[in-house]
Amino acid sequence: MNLIESFRVSIRGLANNKMRSALTMLGIIIGVGVVILVVAIGEGATRRVTETVNSLGTNLLTVFAGSSRVRASAATTTSSTSTSSSTSTSTSGGGMTNRMTMDDSNQIAAQFKKTIDAVAPSVNSNVTIRSGNANSTTRVTGTTVDYPYVKSIEVDRGRFFNEAEQEGSRKVCVAGTTIAEKLMGDAHIDLTGQTIAVNGQNFQVVGMQAPKGATSWGQDQDDILIVPITTAMRRILNRRNIDMISVRCTTQDTMPLAQEQMSNFLRVRHHTPPPYPDNDDFKIFSQTDLLQTQQSVTGTMTSLLSAVAVISLVVGGIGIMNIMLVSVTERTREIGIRKAIGATPRDILLQFLIESSILSLIGGLIGIGLGVSGAYLLATVGGWSAIVNMTAVVAAVAVSVGVGLFFGIYPASKAAQLHPIVALRFE
Repeated sequence: MNLIESFRVSIRGLANNKMRSALTMLGIIIGVGVVILVVAIGEGATRRVTETVNSLGTNLLTVFAGSSRVRASAATTTSSTSTSSSTSTSTSGGGMTNRMTMDDSNQIAAQFKKTIDAVAPSVNSNVTIRSGNANSTTRVTGTTVDYPYVKSIEVDRGRFFNEAEQEGSRKVCVAGTTIAEKLMGDAHIDLTGQTIAVNGQNFQVVGMQAPKGATSWGQDQDDILIVPITTAMRRILNRRNIDMISVRCTTQDTMPLAQEQMSNFLRVRHHTPPPYPDNDDFKIFSQTDLLQTQQSVTGTMTSLLSAVAVISLVVGGIGIMNIMLVSVTERTREIGIRKAIGATPRDILLQFLIESSILSLIGGLIGIGLGVSGAYLLATVGGWSAIVNMTAVVAAVAVSVGVGLFFGIYPASKAAQLHPIVALRFE
């Protein structure tokens, strides 16, 4: 029997049991569809993370204030007599409080001009906002006039606050588009020139931040009020310490040196005892670190979900094997007749292998269609980032066919080994 005739016989056998064939393919359909969808979501998430991080600049360092892991020791006690206001300590709770100040930021900008282009210290908190009868909560960021340059922020309506307003602790702010939506019901409304209440104090909106959308981790970057850092610290938060310093390096190549310079500077300035970095009361992150961390998280989640999909494929393959065994049992007399009229064991083996491969191939193609359609729906309707990877599509087809061949070998070999006489006498 030639190959074409084997295909005809196999297709005829599958067509005689349409419902059973469809149910047999279900595991393969689900497995392949989920693989395509998961890989598409993973690819989209990775690209979105990369775009978000790159939009902030690849030469950005961020210094976060933190607490030391050790109790205030003699070394830190000595530092409390220093003239610098940044060396205040706390011996309660087994650690040191936030000691990062505006002076730290100013000194970093002044001392490392060859490696650091600009710095923007900032404080952050949640506040209550109100305009007319509408009120809500949002995030306020107090920072300096260099913030737009350092963080790649654009103001498309109005302006950013100026040096005089920062020095005078003026009650002015730059609002994100989500603020307009919360207070006015429309994100497209220009709040420039209007007055909104922030924790009960009237602030004038001098500009609107260009829409940035959500970050890769879901934070709305437009739900923000940006105010002068002096205003935030004196009038809103009543604080002396800052939360973080955003540092724009001169080039991407100077980032490691700038990070080392700032680390050594802050350790000396804060009189931090060794060992380092365990006792540091700050943490420095680069955009590269953030990108690698985010990609690692999305990669891990994609791998875990893909493993679940592969398990589904294996289950589907076992289903194919079980149905093929049932088919061999039901068609034992047919096998005996074919052998009696000259069919060889190779012909029987080929027929059942073709049947299992057709089941897995058709199931794989349907699964690819469902996976691609699901990715498209998530991207257009749900707003997700989903990118179909053609490599995953080709791999899914190959795996589905391979599953059919692998799990079809045992039923096919069992059918091929049947003795013609025994098969003809089977009831």
